[in-house]
Amino acid sequence: MINRIMGVFRLDSQTFEDIEHDSSATTQAAIIVAIVALLQGIGTGTGTAIAGGNFFLSFISTIVWAFVGWFLWAGVTYFVGTTFFGGRATIAEMLRVIGFAQAPLLLGIIPCVGTVIGGIWALIAGFIAVRQGLDLDDDNVKAFLTIFIGFIVYAIGYLTVQGLVGGATWLMNNI
Repeated sequence: MINRIMGVFRLDSQTFEDIEHDSSATTQAAIIVAIVALLQGIGTGTGTAIAGGNFFLSFISTIVWAFVGWFLWAGVTYFVGTTFFGGRATIAEMLRVIGFAQAPLLLGIIPCVGTVIGGIWALIAGFIAVRQGLDLDDDNVKAFLTIFIGFIVYAIGYLTVQGLVGGATWLMNNI
């Protein structure tokens, strides 16, 4: 697992190919998503608490969204890539490569710049993950369009969840 994480950090296409074809890597991908979610949950919860909000609600919603977002992103990229762009993959393969692509988000533990650097790195890793996972090796445009559509759906879901959490926080503070 560590070697694969290092391959993701190196943005190595072959690492993503290996992850795609190894059915035992789904659990490893879930572990990466869980670790990233915990770190993000602590950071988001702390920031929310400092601003006068509810740490626990922010922490839990961040963790839940990490997994919902992972499944959503994998499902949308699978559907769009295979339906519209001729990609070849299974939903499990997409879960594996996209889960591993989140590894650079671990850099978020570095104050100030870690989240930005990790986010950009994870975005690039996500591009490679989708391209390799859907076997679109020869067509970066199709991979980009798949990711772009997936991102739009992901962003709408994220904003919806944040709105619900904000509403719940307001209700808890005003009832």
